[in-house]
Amino acid sequence: MYFLSKELFFPSVEQADKYGLLAVGGDLSPERLMLAYRNGIFPWFDDDDPILWWSPNPRMVLFFDELVISKSMRNILNRGMFKVTFNQDFRSVISNCREIKREGQQGTWITNEIVEAYCRLNELGIAQSVEVWQNDELVGGLYGIDLGHVFCGESMFSKVSNASKVAFISLVKYLQHSNYKLLDCQLHNNHLESLGCREIPREDFLNLIRI
Repeated sequence: MYFLSKELFFPSVEQADKYGLLAVGGDLSPERLMLAYRNGIFPWFDDDDPILWWSPNPRMVLFFDELVISKSMRNILNRGMFKVTFNQDFRSVISNCREIKREGQQGTWITNEIVEAYCRLNELGIAQSVEVWQNDELVGGLYGIDLGHVFCGESMFSKVSNASKVAFISLVKYLQHSNYKLLDCQLHNNHLESLGCREIPREDFLNLIRI
């Protein structure tokens, strides 16, 4: 495991352990965060931990033509039950991602430090959010890092059924229309798999984000 200093540097991701943990320490400055994401690395840690940096192998991604939209989901989208916006309320989105209760999960990795760091990235036009509204109430959304050709998803939330799926599908359609290469989803989970995401070797992922 590599211990970071004040120097703006990350070791090769090949040095990550079998779980994907690469380095410890450093800071969450915009410069370090962007260096991390451009090299397939992201922070993930609890309040009681130092800053932990990860680069898992394999990597969960979505290629846009593999997006799965169920028949029931198509009906929801066609009925116009929700209004979708982009970058209208980033802080509320990340705050809701932090506060939402998740099955089988105690606490959250979205610390105060993370919230402020990513809100700063949003001010710089790097972190982006998708908001889903129902009757003028924010009921779902997601946020992530925009590399210009790849979007690195971080977290999403839903207060009513299907709101996070609406955010996810709306983002994918936007990225596809804007000629992005793929959506990075970091780690496997069954919900993402049901939407068409799949794991690829880390080396393949790095080749795609570095083009």
